[in-house]
Amino acid sequence: MRPFEDDRVREVFASYSEEARGPLMRLRELVFEVADELDGVGRIEESLRWGEPAYLTHDPVTGTTLRLHSKGPAEFALYVNCQTSLIAAFRAQFGDLLDYEGTRAVRFTVGDTLPEDALRECIALTLTYKLRKRRGGSLR
Repeated sequence: MRPFEDDRVREVFASYSEEARGPLMRLRELVFEVADELDGVGRIEESLRWGEPAYLTHDPVTGTTLRLHSKGPAEFALYVNCQTSLIAAFRAQFGDLLDYEGTRAVRFTVGDTLPEDALRECIALTLTYKLRKRRGGSLR
């Protein structure tokens, strides 16, 4: 597990239910793992946005913000900027494999098996969103 650089982020993770914390920590690790694997993706900054752990690329900014949050003891989600086409791209690629909340989130229930291959692709699309838009490329 990567250490937290921001104590406030660590405190938010500690506040989540024990059941949700484990999968949320795994999602956090996936963000860093995927970022490490992508060419040209900037350094990941972990901070709080709207009181939720948030991840954004820096130096250069290649993606859009990705957030993680628990919506109660048994629900959690991966959020993206609702003004992007990311959820539409996730739906087109993964269909019913993922559970979506409008244009802003992929939702999970504690006890679900995380579809890590699909999530890796979703995270990669999020961390390269602005780079792809600048290049005029597809988000799929």
